[in-house]
Amino acid sequence: MSSEDITQLEKIAAPYGREVTLKEVTFDSGMTLLRVTIREGKRITSVDIDAETAARWAGAMQGWADKAETA
Repeated sequence: MSSEDITQLEKIAAPYGREVTLKEVTFDSGMTLLRVTIREGKRITSVDIDAETAARWAGAMQGWADKAETA
């Protein structure tokens, strides 16, 4: 049986009652991923991503936020 070491990083209240949770998950193998969980009412979507994917995602989101602030 495998186990995971989970550290909650951030919980964000999003519009329309949604919630985004970010957790660092370290597996027995030593692999560490970022777990992104989005709650929309009863619906839950959870995705584990690596550091490279997280960096690209963060950059794309920051680029959008920067443009939205100036609009």
